[in-house]
Amino acid sequence: MAKPEDCDNDIFLPGGRLRLDLITPPAAEALREALRLARETKWDCMRSPHVFMGLLTDPDPSLRVWGERLHTDLTCLLRQFQDLFHQEEGEEDGVLILNREFLSDNVIRLLRDALSRANENGRGKITPMDLLICMLTSSKSIVAECFERLGVTAAKLTEQAVIAEHACRAR
Repeated sequence: MAKPEDCDNDIFLPGGRLRLDLITPPAAEALREALRLARETKWDCMRSPHVFMGLLTDPDPSLRVWGERLHTDLTCLLRQFQDLFHQEEGEEDGVLILNREFLSDNVIRLLRDALSRANENGRGKITPMDLLICMLTSSKSIVAECFERLGVTAAKLTEQAVIAEHACRAR
């Protein structure tokens, strides 16, 4: 059984709720949007493409710079992902909350990796760029795979994300 102090290092509370105290407000809003989009696209759990879509819904300055560096219209990209991951079957009004049981294994890994990245960079809270960069560098990234099919490598996407992140921090 996990001791309470073991939970201090995890992104989840003992009952499975996501620790919002370890997430910046823009990243938390992106995750709430991801849940909404998971429902809207009729999935029964939040998956990494939903997190990506959530990041695109109301992109923070660093994500906007990333899109500009890629010469990409983020609103158009969001619509493309919504179309790509929309299911005809499923419940649009299903119950989904920011709890471990409603998140795919990849999203759980993504959140933990993003927290590790934030900590490695001297921050105690996950930013939207932590989510994006960890998503793009994951070996099981469906989002990166979608871009790879279009001829854009995960390495290029990640490089541009890191440059955008640093540019926004310098401002």
